[in-house]
Amino acid sequence: MIVGLTGNIATGKSTVLAYLRHKGAHILDADQLAHVALAAGGPAYAAVVAAFGDSIVAEDGQIDRRGLGRIVFADEEALRRLEALVHPVVFQLAQTELANTTAPVVIIEAIKLLESGRLLTLCDEIWVVTADPAVQMERLLHQRGMTTAEAHQRMAAQSPQREKLRHATRVIENNGAEAALYAQLEVIWSELLAKQTM
Repeated sequence: MIVGLTGNIATGKSTVLAYLRHKGAHILDADQLAHVALAAGGPAYAAVVAAFGDSIVAEDGQIDRRGLGRIVFADEEALRRLEALVHPVVFQLAQTELANTTAPVVIIEAIKLLESGRLLTLCDEIWVVTADPAVQMERLLHQRGMTTAEAHQRMAAQSPQREKLRHATRVIENNGAEAALYAQLEVIWSELLAKQTM
């Protein structure tokens, strides 16, 4: 069973993933695969540096992801260019990782799961984690130390939550206490296991 997990920034996907990992699911983190793709010598490194210039390369030779983020989140066309270079590589890395796992449940976590298209083709179900915009803003400011302007920019760069919800097999609401989130996940996990034994 392959589940695609998505949701906008600061909706609490990491908490959901930690719970699912604890339950025995194999977590395939598309952002982590993007890190691998963009690392010096990685499969997307040369193409990204060629597209965005040497100014995005830090002193240690690695791509300065924060600097690159400032460029692409301020320019929709630049973001599309970056994604066109990175998404195909992430898809290849994901396929390799899937071929090497024996876990009964695999969770593919990708903030751009629905937009990237390719990863979506691997999924049996789509789970969307949601939170109210005010809750997202609070988390970005206090947990991630962003400025209000940075937080607004990151939230605006993503597709609306309602767009993601149209594709959801299951919706996980995460506006409050972790106990409420875990209660939802317990039910979903039980249903998933029951589905597999049918």
